[in-house]
Amino acid sequence: MDRNDRAIARFTMLGHATFHLYELTIPLFVVVWLDAFDVSPAVLGTVVAVGYALIGLGALPSGALADRYGSRRLVVLSMVGMGAGFVLVSLAPTVWLLGIALVLWGAAASLYHPAGLSLITRGSEQQGTVLAYHGVAGNVGTAVGPLVAAIALTLLDWRLVAALFAVPALVAVLAASIFRFDERAGVDDDPTSTPDSRNGFVTLFERTKLLFVGSFAVVFVIAMLAGTYYRGVFTFLPDVLAELPVFDPVIVAGETFEPSQYVYAGLLLIGGLGQFVGGKASDYRSPEWAIVGAFAALIAVSLLFPLATNAGLVATLLVCAALGFFVYVEAPIHQALIGKYATADVHGLSFGVTYLGVFGIGAAGASIAGVALTYGGTRLLFLVLAAFPALGLLLAGYLALTKRRD
Repeated sequence: MDRNDRAIARFTMLGHATFHLYELTIPLFVVVWLDAFDVSPAVLGTVVAVGYALIGLGALPSGALADRYGSRRLVVLSMVGMGAGFVLVSLAPTVWLLGIALVLWGAAASLYHPAGLSLITRGSEQQGTVLAYHGVAGNVGTAVGPLVAAIALTLLDWRLVAALFAVPALVAVLAASIFRFDERAGVDDDPTSTPDSRNGFVTLFERTKLLFVGSFAVVFVIAMLAGTYYRGVFTFLPDVLAELPVFDPVIVAGETFEPSQYVYAGLLLIGGLGQFVGGKASDYRSPEWAIVGAFAALIAVSLLFPLATNAGLVATLLVCAALGFFVYVEAPIHQALIGKYATADVHGLSFGVTYLGVFGIGAAGASIAGVALTYGGTRLLFLVLAAFPALGLLLAGYLALTKRRD
């Protein structure tokens, strides 16, 4: 990578690590909140889903703002807002006020992906490689956040732990301030492509309509299905793992430790390897066929998960590792597809629209998972969730075959 690519990679790695540090720490708090607020998984899953939905609902305006004003300030604002959101979470006295705090956190979190990803697709020459490192950083945040939370929740009250989670955002903002880069180094600027400031809402509507004229519509649905699966799997995965006999609590020096929480963190860290493989594959292979393979693997892992977790410790660890790897292989591939099927001047909008589907509509996965887990247990949960990559596989196959004919 050249100097500009490296600066963009490092800046977005900080933003992505911060986003996922918070996002997948929430499921560990879910385990505590079930007892603290005395509610069922169905109720809490729906409350959490509303907060996660804001990540998607705010993505569209974030993407439009990134196209007009650039990405840097939006990424910084997102990190500040996420840290502040967790302070509000720590103060929530009831499950309903917890929901409001999660909504505010989700609104800040919504700024990151459209701004950060459009920065990569417009500013970098080696997009797939930058996406690979960007993805790895996300999984480092994803693994470190839950690992720290797991240890802290063992020793401290959950409210204090939530408040302390404001510190990583502050550190990330200070570190991000040192990087300088050209946001549009990877594209040829066309002055005529600048959004019409005289009629912004009409322009936004017209540009959004144009995105869905061609194959971008298929890419959008693929990403939305992947987002629904992702949210459904990870919202209650710590609780699912905690219920497995092979992960019964262990008492060490008078303190109770939950092995399942460390397996969860390790699973997410393995996802970093998946992100790297997926990003590199999108630089050197057809992203259309790569995503076909990713969805096929997710279907297999989903169907095998309930069986493997009843077959002993080794089988359980292997299926958890496979789940972490293949969930995250898919992410940089569909991000590369978005950059491929949308023109450079609307990359921010295209990511905004897509992440409205991934995190907004996809947030329903938390509610779907909660209902399936409440009424059918782990077997029903993974059977229902397998339907999403199955539909994605059909659409990805159509996209790959259409490209080959062209």
